[in-house]
Amino acid sequence: MTDPTGRAVPVRFWTPARLAVTAAILVGILGIGAIVYVVTGPAAEDDPAALSRRFSTAIDWQACGDGLRCADVDAPLDWHDTTTGSISLKLIKHTATGTREGTLLVNPGGPGGSGVDFVGGDVHQAVDPALAEHFDVIGFDPRGVGESSPVRCYGAKEMDRYLYGILPGAIGSAKWLAASRRADADFAAACADRTGPLISHVDTESVARDLDLIRSDLGEKKLDYLGYSYGTYLGTIYAGLFPERVGRFVFDGADNPWSDGGGSTDDEGATDQAVGFDGDLRNYVAACIAGSREAVPQGSCPLAGSTDAGMTQVKSILDRVAASPLRAKDGRLLGDATLATAIAEALYDTTSWPRLTTAFRHVQAGDPAAAFALADDYNGRSPKGRYYDNSAEAFDAVTCLESPGEDSATALRKDAAKIQAEAPVLGKYQAYSDLLCAQWPTEVADFPEPVRAPGAGSILVIGSTGDPATPYADAVALAKQLKTGHLLTRVGDGHTAYDLGDSCIDSAVDSFLRTGATPAGAAARCD
Repeated sequence: MTDPTGRAVPVRFWTPARLAVTAAILVGILGIGAIVYVVTGPAAEDDPAALSRRFSTAIDWQACGDGLRCADVDAPLDWHDTTTGSISLKLIKHTATGTREGTLLVNPGGPGGSGVDFVGGDVHQAVDPALAEHFDVIGFDPRGVGESSPVRCYGAKEMDRYLYGILPGAIGSAKWLAASRRADADFAAACADRTGPLISHVDTESVARDLDLIRSDLGEKKLDYLGYSYGTYLGTIYAGLFPERVGRFVFDGADNPWSDGGGSTDDEGATDQAVGFDGDLRNYVAACIAGSREAVPQGSCPLAGSTDAGMTQVKSILDRVAASPLRAKDGRLLGDATLATAIAEALYDTTSWPRLTTAFRHVQAGDPAAAFALADDYNGRSPKGRYYDNSAEAFDAVTCLESPGEDSATALRKDAAKIQAEAPVLGKYQAYSDLLCAQWPTEVADFPEPVRAPGAGSILVIGSTGDPATPYADAVALAKQLKTGHLLTRVGDGHTAYDLGDSCIDSAVDSFLRTGATPAGAAARCD
């Protein structure tokens, strides 16, 4: 999607509603921020396996409130250079409430999502009661994220200016491109300056190696893992590196950058994602106009006519806000890109559709508050103007370390035209997603060959037919690509499927993680 200045960036791959925790809970659980440690003594050989053995140590769990236990794990800054120092990884554990059957590591997605918040806020955000009863559920903040050694870029006021300021000119115009480059370059420079050497080492492969270090520290011969969205990509990379250490893996909302035959720079990914959001928006518009309680629990729909007419009306609302931004009580201006971000936030989960209906009603009446509330949820901004975490900054750091970006106006406009042709309402805000990464101060990491992971344990890949952020085709392709992949299909809208009230999906995942049974035939589809 875009950040709300109109600078287009890919959609962060998680369901934001899953990550809602209060500041009070965070302070109680997390305490003081992470510390970066320095490695001393002679360097080990340039060998990731040797480094893992060197850093592996029993985890010192400490009580951190509400029956939870927290710990810090020391990991190498650079898995291929022992002389560069080390970083700290924050872990949190919810102990099985009943008969313990194993340990399950979870990742909420992102990149940039906090596993500590995910499990610490409420373990049932991460897993359902059956798994919480029988597994020690462990969340961790990946390197660069939250309470692990973090990426740091801007303070709250600077983030507000960067995320909510409105750039001059129409998106894609020469004036807009020049302003966007300046703003992005300033942001990238701040990230490099305030983060230091870590900025070059937050790639997914490094996180996967951290994950294996955690497995070793836990004393587990094999890893059981549940990853949502980007967390599925992290899990896939892990399976490619350490197939013999894969126990039972679940990938929900599969992110598969190889599904179109390309890598992380493949333009098809941005197009497919834009088409996914436009498609889910159509489903919302149809439900709204039909008066479905799913979208309009009370009052009336602010859109009318056919679904096509409703989509045109949404585009008109976006165009109207672009021409005349709406000022909120806190002084911020709601432009069309901020409104597009609000729309995207609501499309992640159908339970947020009523909030989108309210936002459209209020915007049409000149009140931007409901739209800002959605956009703020997406960006992790509190009502008082503070940011709950560094997820937006970490997302950019990981994405740009793994994507080369594009600075050519000609190439950018060509790609934008293609995206907008296939996603005429929201595609405009998915376009130009390569611009920020072209300003990024790090070298791009090598992108891996398609992972097949022969010899890995079973991997259950869940795809939702109406997933806007990670298209269903990605799940189908990934399940086929992985040698031990098994596809579980959910028919419905929204991003991710497990632990959201679908008993068919929940029972299939629980059974797989507890017994290893993979759904097949009719059982592999939940209507």
